[in-house]
Amino acid sequence: MTMAGGEVPLGRAFDEPATQFLVAMAGLPASGKSTIAELLAARLGTTVVSVDPIEAAILAAGIDADQPTGLAAYLVAQTIAGQALEAGRSIVVDAVNAVEPARLAWRDLAERTGARLRVIEVQCLDEALHAERLAKRSSALEALARDRAVEQSIAEYSEWRGPCAELPRITLDTSQPLGRNVELAADFLSS
Repeated sequence: MTMAGGEVPLGRAFDEPATQFLVAMAGLPASGKSTIAELLAARLGTTVVSVDPIEAAILAAGIDADQPTGLAAYLVAQTIAGQALEAGRSIVVDAVNAVEPARLAWRDLAERTGARLRVIEVQCLDEALHAERLAKRSSALEALARDRAVEQSIAEYSEWRGPCAELPRITLDTSQPLGRNVELAADFLSS
């Protein structure tokens, strides 16, 4: 498509937004990240890249669980997200992002690709509900990963300190209504 004086960038030719989002979900396993990620991605018309199925596939391929399969899954997710962002598409990443290096990797990817980073941290403040969700999730992931746990630890979730505390972030409580949380997340993206 051309205009007087030159070409229109491909993204603009199809009325795509000029800035894409890198939405990084964060929170304990079974807190409700995946549900919010899927609904938010549907609203954005984009894709979710989820670390858990990637790690489950690595384990199903026969890679020993004592290998750094979690790190490998994060690197695969970062590669896929990077390709989408470089193509001008927004992406939602569904991962625990329990520690600062994982969180800062998304910051660095957003900087490299010119994407707007938004972190959506998800908590379930109702401990009984969270325990129930974790028990259901464990059964499903065990079957998927040949009885090997994927991202099940709730003990190793670091506080948001240092540089990662400065990332643009909203925290949602999934013991509250799902629709309200999705609205809050969508509003956060538009701010």
